[in-house]
Amino acid sequence: MDFGLVLQTDPPASAVVGLMRRAERNGFRYGWTFDSSVLWQEPFVIYSRILEHTTHLTVGPMVTNPGTRTWEVTASTFATLNDMYGNRTVCGIGRGDSAMRVAGRKPNTLARLGEAIGVIRDLAEGREAEVDGQPLRLPWVKEGKLPVWMAAYGPKALALAGAKADGFILQLADPFLTEWMVKAVRKAAADAGRDPDSITICVAAPAYVGDDLAHAREQCRWFGGMVGNHVADLVSRYGEHSGLVPEALTDYIKQRQGYDYSHHGRTGNPDTAFVPDEIVDRFCLLGPVQAHIEKLEALRELGVDQFAVYAMHDAREEVIDAYGGQVIPALS
Repeated sequence: MDFGLVLQTDPPASAVVGLMRRAERNGFRYGWTFDSSVLWQEPFVIYSRILEHTTHLTVGPMVTNPGTRTWEVTASTFATLNDMYGNRTVCGIGRGDSAMRVAGRKPNTLARLGEAIGVIRDLAEGREAEVDGQPLRLPWVKEGKLPVWMAAYGPKALALAGAKADGFILQLADPFLTEWMVKAVRKAAADAGRDPDSITICVAAPAYVGDDLAHAREQCRWFGGMVGNHVADLVSRYGEHSGLVPEALTDYIKQRQGYDYSHHGRTGNPDTAFVPDEIVDRFCLLGPVQAHIEKLEALRELGVDQFAVYAMHDAREEVIDAYGGQVIPALS
């Protein structure tokens, strides 16, 4: 199992770079960031600095979207980083939540997302692709490689990930839901004539190491609110009891009343009071080291290839070090 670190690009950028260097020293292989250019600093600028100060870390957004940048610009940016530092980038992509809504736009359609996945990959790897009816190619790309991993929750999005993406990003660490969603992605891949085992499965969630569960829950409760945004979209699209989305995912948002993106992904988010302890425990990894190892072993048995640690809490360095010293060696 591989491990990644997920950060917001809050200033100063040097702190983000420093934490990514610390993660690499501790055995993490991936460095991810949020991508919402109004709420945080521009990640692609910071990726260049991270790549310069690490030797093997692969970096990318968790996640970008096909609406805030034109597709040829996104592809060219990835291809430039790869040309400068070797093929050490990955494109995590989704419909767009905070990046689109903060700017007053709706998330992208799945049709647009599916088209973008192929176009961005083709352009970044030096092949011709069509953008808005215009055939384009980046003539300077030599031996470029860009895996594109898609974030998804709902049935249609899971099917698209299986049919089109190189990897699947699931932003929660509940084994029951992970099993349900991984099976859906792999079935969609098989239905599309692809090798289901060729799709990399990445689970991303907050991890907090320690014996004080009450404190750990309060540090990570924001995550249930973030996931709740996507779940609310699913309920509005499919209905509360459609049978298309597990009720284990939808039940907890019944008390959700709204969401202020100025607190997005942050400890103490006042819009996450509706998230019960049970959901925090199910979606996140909390407790002593052994509890983390046991849950990660269960996820690995379900086909998870990477666990990406959201580190938006008051113990970022401690979690990175605990994973490097005890958790990663146990799962290697």
